[in-house]
Amino acid sequence: MNPLHAGVCGFQVTPSRAAAMNKRTIIQVAVPAPLYTTFDYLLSASEQAVPAVGCRVKVPFGRRSMIGVVTGNSDSSSIDPKRLKKLQQVLDDAPVLPGEILDLLIWTARYYQHPPGEVISTALPALLRLGKPAEMRGRLLWRLADSNTDAEVPLRRAPKQLQLYRLLQQHNGELDEERLRALELETGVNLRSSIKPLLEKDLLIQREQPCLPAAVTETETGPGLNDEQLAIVNAIEDDLTQYQAHLLHGITGSGKTEVYMMLAQKVLAAGKQVLVLAPEIGLTPQLTDRFRRRLGVRIAELHSGLNDSQRLCAWCAAACGEARLLIGTRSAIFTPMPDLGLIIIDEEHDGSYKQQDNLRYNARDLALVRARQKGIPVVLGSATPALESLHNAWRGHYRLHHLTKRAVADKPPRIELVDLCRQQMDEGISATLQQHIGSHLQQSGQVLLFLNRRGFSPVLMCHACGWTQSCQRCDAHMTYHRGKRLLRCHHCGAETPLPPACPDCGDEELISLGAGTERIEQALAAKYPQYRIERIDRDSTRRKGVLQSKLDSAQSGAAHILVGTQMLAKGHDFPNVTLVGILDTDQGLYSGDFRAAEHLAQLITQVAGRAGRARKAGEVLIQTHHPDHPLLQTLLHQGYEGFARAALAEREQVGFPPYRHLALLRCDAIKVEAGVEFMQAARALLAQAETSGVDVFGPVPAPMEKRAGRYRTQLMLQSTERKPLHRLIQPWLQALQQLKSACRVRWSLDIDPYDTY
Repeated sequence: MNPLHAGVCGFQVTPSRAAAMNKRTIIQVAVPAPLYTTFDYLLSASEQAVPAVGCRVKVPFGRRSMIGVVTGNSDSSSIDPKRLKKLQQVLDDAPVLPGEILDLLIWTARYYQHPPGEVISTALPALLRLGKPAEMRGRLLWRLADSNTDAEVPLRRAPKQLQLYRLLQQHNGELDEERLRALELETGVNLRSSIKPLLEKDLLIQREQPCLPAAVTETETGPGLNDEQLAIVNAIEDDLTQYQAHLLHGITGSGKTEVYMMLAQKVLAAGKQVLVLAPEIGLTPQLTDRFRRRLGVRIAELHSGLNDSQRLCAWCAAACGEARLLIGTRSAIFTPMPDLGLIIIDEEHDGSYKQQDNLRYNARDLALVRARQKGIPVVLGSATPALESLHNAWRGHYRLHHLTKRAVADKPPRIELVDLCRQQMDEGISATLQQHIGSHLQQSGQVLLFLNRRGFSPVLMCHACGWTQSCQRCDAHMTYHRGKRLLRCHHCGAETPLPPACPDCGDEELISLGAGTERIEQALAAKYPQYRIERIDRDSTRRKGVLQSKLDSAQSGAAHILVGTQMLAKGHDFPNVTLVGILDTDQGLYSGDFRAAEHLAQLITQVAGRAGRARKAGEVLIQTHHPDHPLLQTLLHQGYEGFARAALAEREQVGFPPYRHLALLRCDAIKVEAGVEFMQAARALLAQAETSGVDVFGPVPAPMEKRAGRYRTQLMLQSTERKPLHRLIQPWLQALQQLKSACRVRWSLDIDPYDTY
């Protein structure tokens, strides 16, 4: 076994520090600080060997200690050795970050122009960043050794031990760490201190459950591949031993996941590991369940729904090779996998792959970089590929594969535009759509209504004077949430109680304008009281487990009407849905964001694809006041690829990605003058630099200038080639750090911004 694998899994290892016999004692360490460099340290007197690259070390940094990662060593330093501080502690005998992951992280830091220490820290689970050992610790479980009540006799003089003993009895004689922690919070008693005495008295048994679920022993057989699926699997199988990007463009319901599983099966059979990325936490459980039932290997999950111990377990299991398949959201791209043989990116178009704060990386793009460095294939799958991905495929950079037939249904759903002009509306639902809803419900069909707007209504207005409630901290109206009787800003989260009367004129008639998912749900409940309605949006699924419960209800058909936001549009399989109603497309037709048309086309296509997926005829109704809009007409008559070609032609004319590359400097400040001063100084620095091949636009206020109490300004750089853009940015960033005005603002640079808002 590779010492790296053993070290990460927590086994005893022989120190594998390659430089143990080397006299080089200057250790280069990446520290999680906002500085674009690594730092030199000396070996402490107690250290006899040089820590290997990729090991964690504890170092003094300023007035505190920090956990850093060794990136190299040397026999000299640009700093006087007398001024260098010493390592405080070497935390690992073997590297926790192997060379290939460090290479990826260093590439990431350079490309996204981000401090290397912060980038490397991002790749580590929280417990490793705190200095905890890289061990696969299972969940501790305590069970009563004897349920006889006579066992309480020796505990009468130990009230805390007796309390824990009785709590165990109340919980079927068994408690795990999570439940014990919850009971400690409820009772305010340190119950953990009573565990050891009970163990010593043989009243309690302690065991450790494996932190990674066991593999399924009896796997399921797949439905069999159709001709298109089989041809794609065979074509990609030819590239399994080399780097190649494959774009799998399959219409909704065409069986992309079956292709993923067949490819994964072949890679696993060859003794390799597989990494599957999903855009959001809501998609990982169903993906994991399908892969686990089919492949019969140990599978790890990595996403924000796990606690720190669970994340460390999954990370270590993948890093030591115990987990043969890892399914995770964007940060999983940095997980060590020594035998990695295939990367799959599901819903590759999704904006969730782009991190929008701190290190602003795109996991989809980094998957391509990692696959190239490793020399393995990467599969990007979507019913609505990103325009950049289609552009790369049409230029020959990716191999393009099509799935044009639904795997189960006879034909795709029928799509119809509903012209809302002069049509009677009832709470945002047209008479035409209402008629179809009633018809489908009577035929035992399931109905899905999509509206990408939470709350009851986006605007609350006084009927007498026209007053509306605006957010005091943002340039936006506050959304009315009727169920909680409050107004909430969906940009900064600010809340205020529902006023009893107009604050301006005192009139009590306050009217709500427009509809959100909460209003649609209420209207449907009044109209169809005999049917079960499930609303699925961020407000209705905040509590743990609620989202999965609602999705289970939708997939089983127990819920007759589904109302929700884009949470319903992403990859879910609702076999009983026969009617999809898209309630409002107009809000996306005239947005100023250069990706707005692409996002709308993707949403319409993805939501429409929820209908008619199990040999049941599907129907899609799209409500709009602009049925003749070119985007809708192109999408309706030429499909998504036809729309993509038209949209790319527009992008080329105006000079947006993928034809030009962008970098966006953003800043925000409490006072607008501070942001303007910084941005003008930033623009002045560019005027002194060589900007050949790079166009500079701004500074200008952000489309939403005021957000969360801060005024936002931005400056954009555009270039046809990446090299001149990055050549300009590197020294510019260093100069920006030296500006006096920089300390009065928060600023960041976004390479390849996903949006300009």
